Amino acid sequence: MSLLETTAITKTFGANRAVDAVDFTVRAGELLALIGSNGAGKTTLVNLISGLLRADEGTIRFSGKDITRQTVNQRIRAGIARSFQLVNLFDHLSAFDNVALTIFARQGKTRSLTTLAGRDQAVADESMSILKEFGLAPKAPTLAGGLSQGERKLLDVAIAYALRPTLLFLDEPTSGVSTREKAPIMDVVTSIVRSGNITAVVIEHDMDIVFRYSDRIVAMHQGAILADGTPDEIRRNEQVTTTLIGTGETA
Repeated sequence: MSLLETTAITKTFGANRAVDAVDFTVRAGELLALIGSNGAGKTTLVNLISGLLRADEGTIRFSGKDITRQTVNQRIRAGIARSFQLVNLFDHLSAFDNVALTIFARQGKTRSLTTLAGRDQAVADESMSILKEFGLAPKAPTLAGGLSQGERKLLDVAIAYALRPTLLFLDEPTSGVSTREKAPIMDVVTSIVRSGNITAVVIEHDMDIVFRYSDRIVAMHQGAILADGTPDEIRRNEQVTTTLIGTGETA
């Protein structure tokens, strides 16, 4: 069953068709990897779906509804959330407060964090529960700016998760971390995604991670879909191997 569908979605920057009439489908419950060389259109496509960019042409349907013209906040409320390649945290707040602030925002509470934090036990409990799920409970009082890169990556995903999405986009969740940290990060993330019945789309350049964790892989090239298949099918796809994997350009 399709959770998300784009039809002929297009975005142009000057003479560059960054996303060129793309038909892209995400099925409910899967973990999909989106790969492609630099400039392939991956991040632009995700920005169109999440509402950070407005499509020039085409439509986007989520859970059967047309969301093409919805705002970012409307899409978040509908159940779409994302993390970022460049971690987007409040470095002057603790890990706990970063998560709590997201929960307050999800609930539409507008008073200050400091006022709410001491009075809303439910939010405090949920914040700690999320941090525990991500293995970050011991870091709850630590300022986000003082976390390691791997911990920052996990906290960024935890914040997106705190929005309680149906569809979660993860933009290079293992970039900038050591090789030995990559699998533990993905083990935590995929376990939470699967146990929470969340559909996930991962933009990733590390092909070991892609083949190990994804149910399906979509490869983009020059703004279009180059291939779509299972990890085994993509491994055997000569066009993908020649264009992307063979060159090592999947960032």
